[in-house]
Formats: sequence, structure tokens, C-alpha cells
Amino acid sequence: MIPVIRIEGITKHYVIGSELIRALNGVNLRIEKNEYVALMGPSGSGKSTLMNIIGCLDTPTSGSYFLNGPDVSGLTDNELAGIRNKEIGFIFQTFNLLPRYTSLENVALPLVYAGIPKAERLARAKKTLEDVGLADRVTHKPNELSGGQRQRVAIARALVNKPSIILADEPTGNLDTKTSYEIMKLFQEIHDGGNTIIIVTHEEDIARHAHRIVRLRDGLIESDEKNEPVRMVNL
Repeated sequence: MIPVIRIEGITKHYVIGSELIRALNGVNLRIEKNEYVALMGPSGSGKSTLMNIIGCLDTPTSGSYFLNGPDVSGLTDNELAGIRNKEIGFIFQTFNLLPRYTSLENVALPLVYAGIPKAERLARAKKTLEDVGLADRVTHKPNELSGGQRQRVAIARALVNKPSIILADEPTGNLDTKTSYEIMKLFQEIHDGGNTIIIVTHEEDIARHAHRIVRLRDGLIESDEKNEPVRMVNL
């Protein structure tokens, strides 16, 4: 079976002033369909750079990145944008919702870029909001929602295109403990439904929900270990 992600010898170097920053130094990584992986590492370890490459937000200096088969490491920005919209659902710490749009409109946005007709867009967005427990918040704008509800809208937006990968960057970073628990339970349900999930986090208790923990240090993978995930029950 073709892995969802296969990264071979990826490097990423930046020049800042007269200094060369080696963010990634020959990373190899393989992630199979329906894996649940946590990427961890201290500041400067390369995890954010690796996340950006996995998410097709950046391209490597050298090496290859195979996403669902094809090598995408040399594609143009426009080609990468098309792949992002089709293959990857993003969830961010700061939610990144449009403040003047309702929950329904925010969730439907990726379908606009995909060229889906309006009636189908709205129907799919409504169903996805129902799936994350927000059937009663469809017409609410972000400032009318709690932090946990905003993150559920962001998760629904990530799911609406039925992407290959859900890529979450510190998804509980702005949430209290109880709300973080609820969001991680939702991730568990999404994974149980068949999605591949990659969470970038610096929090050990969040990483423990994943089935595999990949730790980076100094631009290299320091360890890659299976994990017995925390299984969550209703409060």
C-alpha cells in the first residue's frame, strides 16, 4: 500500500543576513493511511519547518516528498495550493476563522476554492458542523462562540473537503484543560472514522493521545516510537 506521506532526505536551509540556518538536515519519514502521529520537539528543532513542508506550505531545499504517491517537492506555489485544498485539512492554534463569516460560511470556504456549487457547499458544511456537535451554531459568527466552539468550527472546515490528512498545529494551545479534553476526544473520533492525523505539539499530555510520537532535535528525527494512546470517555 502506498503511504500517505513518504519523505526522503529532506533538507531545508534559510539564509538570514550572513547566517545559514539549517532547519532540517536530511529527514526521512513515512506515515501510513489512518495513522495518528504527534510531531514534537523544542523550539528550533525543525518541527514547524517539517509541518510546513508536509502541509505543502513550503518546499524543501533538497530531498523528496511523496504525498499519496506523487513527488510534490518540486511543484509551483499554485500547484501546491491546489494540493493543499484537496489533500490537507489544517487546524491552527488561533483558529484562523474569518470574523465576519458565520460558522457555516467559514466551513464552506474550502469548497468555494474547490469549485463546488453553492447548494452542495452549504449542505456539506452544515452536515460537517453537525458531525462536530455544532448543529445549533450554524449561523453564529466567531465572536459569538466559545474558544472550544471556534476550534470545532475550524475542525469542521478542515474536514469538509474529506482530505487525506488532518494537520493540526498546537490545536489546544489556546484552550483550557476541560475544553482541550473535549477537542482531543473529537480528534480520537475523527481518527476512529478513518482519517490520518498529524498533530504538532510541545505538550506531552497532548502527544500521548497519538499512536506514534516522532521527536525532532537539531533538524533531525531523534526518536520515532509507537505509543499506547490515552483512550477518552465521555465526561
